[in-house]
Amino acid sequence: MAKIKPLIMLPPVIFAAFAGLAIAGMMRDNPDELPSTFVGNQAPPMPVEAVQGTTQLTDADLRTGEITIVNFWASWCPPCRAEHPNLLDLEAEGYRIAGVNFRDQQPQASEYLTNYDDPFFATGFDLRGRSAIDWGVTAPPETFIVDGDGTVLYRFVGPLVGSDYEQRFLPELAKAVE
Repeated sequence: MAKIKPLIMLPPVIFAAFAGLAIAGMMRDNPDELPSTFVGNQAPPMPVEAVQGTTQLTDADLRTGEITIVNFWASWCPPCRAEHPNLLDLEAEGYRIAGVNFRDQQPQASEYLTNYDDPFFATGFDLRGRSAIDWGVTAPPETFIVDGDGTVLYRFVGPLVGSDYEQRFLPELAKAVE
């Protein structure tokens, strides 16, 4: 009788493990949504610096009793540019939007807000991306809805554009405001 070598069994075992993970991921309530450990918890600290020429965003700004949209963005980020008109529209509708610029340079961030209009009531400047890491941000843009007491209600990964914006983000924002 031939003896089966253990290394021959390794590829099928690895394949079975990956297949199991894929099936488990597809069985989640919303397989397109990345989980956030901060939803339902207090918002992490804000950066201690602002984008030049803007008002400094503070932790207290997230605890004013009003819903706040916190948008992580960068001037070098094409999807951030794509979502910018929707941020301006939300601001025009009266929503409080805070911006956290990260992994950017001060002159470029400031110039971007000057050239394309500034939808943010206050900003944080996160040169090294430390605050973004604390918030669990993977890449810009990412947007959070924060309750008036500083509790993170919702995390939206990607640009606020298209059907995802209309079918996922706006309903969550409406629910938060109710």
